[in-house]
Amino acid sequence: MSVTGTTLHRRISSPVYGHLVSLSDDLGLFEHADGDVPRQEHGYCVDDVARALIVAVREPSDQLAALATTSLGFLARAIDDGGRSHNRMSVTGEWTDEPDLGDWWGRSAWALGTAAARNPDLRWRARAHFMRLAATRSPHVRSMAFAALGAAELILAGDRDRRLVYLLLDALDIVPQQPTNVWAWPEDRLRYGNGSLAEAVIAAGAALENPVVLEDGLAMLDALLDLETRDDHLSVAGTAGRGPADIAAQFDQQPIEIAAIADAAARAHDITGDPRWLSAVGLAWRWFLGTNDSATPMVDLATGAGYDGLERTGRNDNRGAESTLAALSTWQQAHRLGVLEQ
Repeated sequence: MSVTGTTLHRRISSPVYGHLVSLSDDLGLFEHADGDVPRQEHGYCVDDVARALIVAVREPSDQLAALATTSLGFLARAIDDGGRSHNRMSVTGEWTDEPDLGDWWGRSAWALGTAAARNPDLRWRARAHFMRLAATRSPHVRSMAFAALGAAELILAGDRDRRLVYLLLDALDIVPQQPTNVWAWPEDRLRYGNGSLAEAVIAAGAALENPVVLEDGLAMLDALLDLETRDDHLSVAGTAGRGPADIAAQFDQQPIEIAAIADAAARAHDITGDPRWLSAVGLAWRWFLGTNDSATPMVDLATGAGYDGLERTGRNDNRGAESTLAALSTWQQAHRLGVLEQ
């Protein structure tokens, strides 16, 4: 990192939520922005509202309390009688899709489980809606991994409901954990949400008190970091993914991939106490500060806004919900674990 970047880095304290609040209203969180201005005509999505609920309950404050309550209500309204979930809502409050079991279903379960485990004021409402989702299963790997993280949050908080265990076991049946015969990652390509796959296995191992599963998850995270670190900084798969032969830096890089690595490394440290995982959280945070393949800051430290994508020659200057939540989530983890100044 440059001297300027290091100096700036040492002035950083707790996360700033101004831009996140500006993206929200009494219905939910606007998905897209033009620069820093919400594009209200594009409406809302469960994917982002779920991410917002996780960020909001991690750091309880008056500023985030209203967002947490609004987000919980949005996710609850999205669930149908069969445990599926809508994803997209128009600015007028109407669902524009049919309920299904895509990534948003899993992210909703992750968020509701996290809220139930971490926020006493929302606990019983969030848990009840989590159980509505847990009554079914998604056929999709990442959706089940996201849902497993919600179940693990509840178990690790002391909830002994057997339905949570069954959900974790079903997730472990579908989430690949062993390296392929061509490289160290358990899929033929790095796609998206890779850190969340590793985190789900780590969390499941801890929640089920299964050391073999836990070690498999830690090995997945170790392999991911090895594949996505170059020249002492994170260099994650671009939007097209990465295969064994893809060695060069790729673009566009999405902030959500960095946040997934930060979450997985923070989880690994919380469970094992191994300081090497702190270093990985620090790598993720420094990516946002500009220690990345384009030497470009990806977070506005004054407002908490995250930029929408790292490009070969700079960044996408739009500051939508997903990228902002990715920056804030990583900032939260770095602040909590004391690696803002590493």
